[in-house]
Amino acid sequence: MQIGKKIKNLRLKKGLTQEELGERTNLSKGYISQLERDLSSPAIDTLFAILEVLGCSPKEFFDEDTHLQKVVYGEDDRTGFYDEERGYNIQWLVPESNEKEMEPILLTFKQRGEFKTFEPSLSETFAYVLKGSVAIRLGRHMYYAKAGQSIYYTASDEHQIVNDFPGESTILLVATRSYL
Repeated sequence: MQIGKKIKNLRLKKGLTQEELGERTNLSKGYISQLERDLSSPAIDTLFAILEVLGCSPKEFFDEDTHLQKVVYGEDDRTGFYDEERGYNIQWLVPESNEKEMEPILLTFKQRGEFKTFEPSLSETFAYVLKGSVAIRLGRHMYYAKAGQSIYYTASDEHQIVNDFPGESTILLVATRSYL
């Protein structure tokens, strides 16, 4: 068992630096670094103090099955929202994806449907047009994509996606988290 690797993964999931973990456990950043690289082994009370700060019980830490990540998501995992006024339906394909680095969604537009307008950010957006065609307004420029085409842009300007098809259009869209 790689105790150091597990500690590092828990620390990163918690969003803490080595220094912050050290401060909360009265350990030095250097010692935390040694633990995470498996160059040192913690005393049991030190390990328990680290786990407490990281919000993990010793049982969870040593239970191999609790560290398995969910990899496959089905229709039962999806959540959705329909905006009748704007004419679009959104399905979040991965639960809590808005808390992750990427947010994959399935976006279906009714005729003349339009997604909301987004403010500029550092987010990157990828979309694949599954059905119909869409127009992307990025700042003052318009771009058009039809079924089978991909879209990729940095959201550095105000932007919006609208249906550009006389019927229904569907896109698979993945946006990264914005760090503005």
